[in-house]
Amino acid sequence: MEKTWNNKAWFMVLPVLLLVAFSAVIPLMTVVNYSVQDSFGNNEFFWAGTEWFTDVLSSSRFHDALVRNLIFSGIILAIEVPLGILVALAMPKKGIWVPVCLVLMALPLLIPWNVVGTIWQVFGRSDIGLLGYTLAHLGIPYNYVQNSFDAWATLIVMDVWHWTSLVVLLCYAGLVSIPDAYYQAAKIDGASRWAVFRYIQLPKMGRVLLIAVLLRFMDSFMIYTEPFVVTGGGPGNSTTFLSIDLVKTAVGQFDLGPAAAMSLIYFLIVLLLSWVFYTVMTNAGTDRPSAGDPA
Repeated sequence: MEKTWNNKAWFMVLPVLLLVAFSAVIPLMTVVNYSVQDSFGNNEFFWAGTEWFTDVLSSSRFHDALVRNLIFSGIILAIEVPLGILVALAMPKKGIWVPVCLVLMALPLLIPWNVVGTIWQVFGRSDIGLLGYTLAHLGIPYNYVQNSFDAWATLIVMDVWHWTSLVVLLCYAGLVSIPDAYYQAAKIDGASRWAVFRYIQLPKMGRVLLIAVLLRFMDSFMIYTEPFVVTGGGPGNSTTFLSIDLVKTAVGQFDLGPAAAMSLIYFLIVLLLSWVFYTVMTNAGTDRPSAGDPA
């Protein structure tokens, strides 16, 4: 029997499409327009072609910021994803403590980004901050304003504190959706704790892990507010990520053409790396043995 398609459903999503076109496509076209022109004020523009793209791609400043972004995102994923899985596995699945744990996990996610930066900026100060004051009295030299390693450590710990909860909640949602029959069958077969995780829990968390990795990669790769508030991109340029460099170019120097070209390149890099993550994790999930396969 041939299926009949009801195209009237498109009218239901038409308002959403119009909203996306207004809030995303039109500004994007404006950025594209600026990226191929040069402005000398008084709203006068001159054709520049691909000059700004060439300048950005050949700039060592851009390359250094890109490397910092990749290193930061790699560290964040290497810490937050395994930590989120471990915390989700340790959380209770039934009982009165379930809502308590869920609320506690959700609390860091409710704090605005600029407030998170301000909290850690004060927290790390050696004169009034609990962290900085404690480390100073323990004889541990710590100054995120003057030491690059301390600045990076502060940003990484801050991001882990703020966003690991997202990975926890996603993984927990995948765990609680696993039927008890799988665990009962594993118990009857005498499966070890690792075997249960490897062949039951991990495959069932595959889709939510994909979402968690993509969200955390995109968020960490586009991070701006927290490092800008805490370190301002310093000391020196050690924490100047692409987002901070882009804002400095657009707002600080008012170079709209190079800033527009950089933002498009930035967007394409995020899009490409997200596609790579999605493709690799999807193929890995397809090759991974499922719960019903023999161990």
